[in-house]
Amino acid sequence: QVQLVESGGGLVQPGGSLRLSCAVSGFTLDYHAIGWFRQAPGKEREGVSCINSSDGSTYYADSVKGRFTISRDNAKNTVYLQMASLKPEDTAVYYCFRTGYWGQGTQVTVSS
Repeated sequence: QVQLVESGGGLVQPGGSLRLSCAVSGFTLDYHAIGWFRQAPGKEREGVSCINSSDGSTYYADSVKGRFTISRDNAKNTVYLQMASLKPEDTAVYYCFRTGYWGQGTQVTVSS
């Protein structure tokens, strides 16, 4: 059974950092790209970052480029999203995604 479970969200002050984790089961990261999306209150879900399965190439939305870093540990079946220099506008529920499957999300709140 395919599952994606996010963790690591929380409350952080502007300028702070958080690392989100997406632990996957029921498949291996060797063959599937994984993406991070986020949805802020009253807004549509938007893509944040993704990492390719074959060569580890990465993509970032312009709004997070230079501040967020996606990585994966195939041995741990986990994908990470390291977030730095956080801004209030990064506040959202963050979801990880594999084609056909979503995690339950983890809340990130950036506020002083």
